[in-house]
Amino acid sequence: MSLPKPSIPKGTRDFNPVEMIRRNFIFETIRNVFQMFGYQPIETPAMENLSTLMGKYGEEGDKLLFKILNSGDFMHAVQNLNLKSQNSELKSQNYKDLTPYISEKGLRYDLTVPFARFVVQHQHELIFPFKRYQIQPVWRADRPQKGRYREFFQCDVDVVGSHSLLYEVELVQITDAIFSALGIKVLIRINNRKILAGIADAVGAADKLPDITIAMDKLDKIGLEKVNEELIQRGISREAVEKLQPIFQLEDMLKSNAGILSDFLRNSEIGCKGLEEIEKVNDFLKIIDLNNKFIFDIKLARGLNYYTGTIIEVNALDVAIGSMCGGGRYDDLTGIFGLPDMSGVGISFGADRIHDVMLELNLFPSTIVTSTRVLFINFGADEEKYCLNLASRVRAAGIPAEIYPEQVKIKKQMDYANRKNIPYVVLAGQDEIQSGYIAVKDMKSGEQHTMVIDELITLLQL
Repeated sequence: MSLPKPSIPKGTRDFNPVEMIRRNFIFETIRNVFQMFGYQPIETPAMENLSTLMGKYGEEGDKLLFKILNSGDFMHAVQNLNLKSQNSELKSQNYKDLTPYISEKGLRYDLTVPFARFVVQHQHELIFPFKRYQIQPVWRADRPQKGRYREFFQCDVDVVGSHSLLYEVELVQITDAIFSALGIKVLIRINNRKILAGIADAVGAADKLPDITIAMDKLDKIGLEKVNEELIQRGISREAVEKLQPIFQLEDMLKSNAGILSDFLRNSEIGCKGLEEIEKVNDFLKIIDLNNKFIFDIKLARGLNYYTGTIIEVNALDVAIGSMCGGGRYDDLTGIFGLPDMSGVGISFGADRIHDVMLELNLFPSTIVTSTRVLFINFGADEEKYCLNLASRVRAAGIPAEIYPEQVKIKKQMDYANRKNIPYVVLAGQDEIQSGYIAVKDMKSGEQHTMVIDELITLLQL
């Protein structure tokens, strides 16, 4: 009987050393920009109580939560329930009825809700406004496809404890700085959930705001006709859908036909407030030099229920892939955990999609492909000891170095250096030990030079 072929779950990936070096380049670039704006790091557990996660992402988001079965005999509670109840949840077709009996925990869906829980739990230890960043994996029980994984990293930056729109502007600056540093040309799209609430109010469907935003969020993916069909399926009247059509046609709400939106919202207090906020953010952004284009896109909805103000989404201009970054203002996310009126705003960078875009556009610097900068060739026992000391001096200067572990043919050792893209090789035999000099070969040009170890260190530091 043959053993099954090793595999991993769909929507997850292994990363080889080259891929990890590239990913770490992305993480370090993002981390450096976060720190430049005064944000501090935190971490939270991979799993949270389901009571923390459920109900925070809307009906569709709840379905994408990975639930963790209770430890031990998780079916025991279900069997007892079946014995005691004539109308057992076992007979229900709703997963929510059965979930509490077999699962109390789940893998985090994002980093924002765990962050809100963190703020409430540690509120007396924090200095507000509290500015944090977090770079950790999240999990979603989604259908895997290009650019969409079940396990992926998010790089979040949030600030809580202030209503100031300066933070929205700061997040746009952070977004622009990160994508500029990575060499990715992007379009930054901005909207406001208050405007969307005002639109729903203006068409007489204020109670259908979640349905409208979920459908609107798909405009760029499935097109206007199918969005209209979905709105009707979600219970929006045909009259209301008809009234929405001029809004769907707006390209940049503050540049083209802005009067249409003002007139549309004139009788909605919340809509007018959202438009006022957008205009203030626009005034701030106009005095800042940004490398990437931004627009105020009325079609941007972001389906998550906890957004209450400004929302932001970022798309690559040169690669057809989903959004690489998104977020927004949430005025009372901590209120669900017992700390009301703690406004926050944040954005999340999808490191995996950023990686895929950079790979497709060949944006990774060639210098980051390898970590080892120099390999010491192994000629024998005496040479090993000599090179061990030299390699230690190179590493003490902050330069990654290796010694080949065995005395084998030089060709095999050179092949090792080539396959790992190690740029320099040191050849130190008996003659070099006697003279105090070493032979250094540039693996790219093939040139070989004699020098002392201090000269090698200077060369490698260039």
